[in-house]
Amino acid sequence: MMFKAVETDRPDVRAVLEQVYQALEEKGYNPLDQLVGYLMTGDPAYITSHREARMLIKQLDRDELLETLLRSFLQK
Repeated sequence: MMFKAVETDRPDVRAVLEQVYQALEEKGYNPLDQLVGYLMTGDPAYITSHREARMLIKQLDRDELLETLLRSFLQK
């Protein structure tokens, strides 16, 4: 039997993305363009510091974020 530990300190990917998306929209940016730029380069300058969006997105591992997005897309 295999045991997988559950990490409770990890932020919810969906919640973080929604908050970052909203912050980018509020500042007048195109959220999809900015998020793609961040995911492609890893440069946090693509994400506004408004509403602490940059700090929030940096809490997530980019590989985990991409995996979560891909899983969500393929399940629909």
